[in-house]
Amino acid sequence: MTQEYSVSKKNKVRQLREKAAYDRETVHEILDSAMLTHVAFVEDGQPVVVPMLFGREEETIFLHGARKARVIRLLEGTGKACLNVTHVDGLVFARSAFNSSMNYRSATVFGPARLVEGEQEKLHALRVITECTMPGRWAELRDPLVNEVKMTGVIAVDIEAASAKISNGMPSDEPEDYDIPIWAGVLPLESRLTTLQSDDRMLDGVEPSEAVRRMQGKKL
Repeated sequence: MTQEYSVSKKNKVRQLREKAAYDRETVHEILDSAMLTHVAFVEDGQPVVVPMLFGREEETIFLHGARKARVIRLLEGTGKACLNVTHVDGLVFARSAFNSSMNYRSATVFGPARLVEGEQEKLHALRVITECTMPGRWAELRDPLVNEVKMTGVIAVDIEAASAKISNGMPSDEPEDYDIPIWAGVLPLESRLTTLQSDDRMLDGVEPSEAVRRMQGKKL
């Protein structure tokens, strides 16, 4: 397997091409640091975007939803998907509105989509999604009930093409604008898990596991 995704008309970054990246490591890193992806599809000729829980295992992304959900049925029917994950890392204050922007990391994925139907394959996919969101948690939980598995829809998307786009650093102003007495710079933005809050129906003496405690303060 090559270290980069092939560049085609489908995944080629056209605007600000210098910010593009096609290597698997960069794309995977952006995907793996997200908890939510936005999935695009067409229904009756109209564009629709739906946020979904997901998890990645090598070159496959598993999407989670209710078995009867519209997005599950449509992805099963069309057999193809486009996903996007974006992290906003800061506001970039330039000396003009035109050059003001954001620092961000974004990854877009294209690939064939299929419904995961076998019980064991579905349980494996649900474990991947859980472990990508809450590392170490799957082993601590009770086994899924048969009816819960039946009610859950999982779509597997094989990464056929992908690209990343990353913008960072200070504003890039027009040469003459650097003489204007207006403050310019970056206001960083962080997405971070904070502090655990116990369920008010928690049994006496039950404490968070080490796996759960490790997630506190984690930067996304």
